[in-house]
Amino acid sequence: MEKRMNERQISEIQDKLSYFFRNPELLIRSLTHSSYANENMKSGMISNERLEFLGDSLLGMTVAILIYENKPELTEGQMTKLRAEFVCEKSLAALADEIGLGVYIMLGHGEENGGGRRRPSILADAFEAVLAAIYLDGGFGPTMRFVSDRFRKQLDDPLKSNSDHKTLLQEMIQVKHGQTLFYEIIDETGPDHDKTFTVEVKLNGKPFGTGKGKSKKSAEQAAAKAAIDNITKEEF
Repeated sequence: MEKRMNERQISEIQDKLSYFFRNPELLIRSLTHSSYANENMKSGMISNERLEFLGDSLLGMTVAILIYENKPELTEGQMTKLRAEFVCEKSLAALADEIGLGVYIMLGHGEENGGGRRRPSILADAFEAVLAAIYLDGGFGPTMRFVSDRFRKQLDDPLKSNSDHKTLLQEMIQVKHGQTLFYEIIDETGPDHDKTFTVEVKLNGKPFGTGKGKSKKSAEQAAAKAAIDNITKEEF
């Protein structure tokens, strides 16, 4: 979208968000990518990066409250796993896509031509920025309602399997700073055409999970899944 959002577009996106801004400038800023802001510095455009920062924290808190209030049967470890699954980039990008945010994000020419409108990182960042905009415009009540509406489906299936266990594990350990993951092949068995790999994942240099698979990637995924299960049993 090369031009600034017009009134029709602002009205459309508010309908999709089910929230109507007292200050529409907050909505516009939440959908202003840094590439667009940089190309329009003379017009005073401000990117959504600061809103994204605030939205990231708001998302973690509101999702935690949502899980805590609606899933009393879950342990602390299970709640940590579920929150990580909810707030990962893949999940947020899918939610942004459901709303149709990609159509309204203002991008610079390079990002536009490079397919930025469908890029998961840009969609996820915009989702967080919109959440922050709602909070600044309407307070905590509308913010919590927005989060509840978006994540209601996932709450109905709290411990659904995630095929990308490596990504989920990475999201989970990032809760604490300075955490490092390393995947190491510790065994190979079978002939070249039918090998079985055993992989060990280490967290901060210590063994944290082991998995087997017919490929290195599948073994890494199995090791990551084992590590995720271990997080429910011990502190990391």
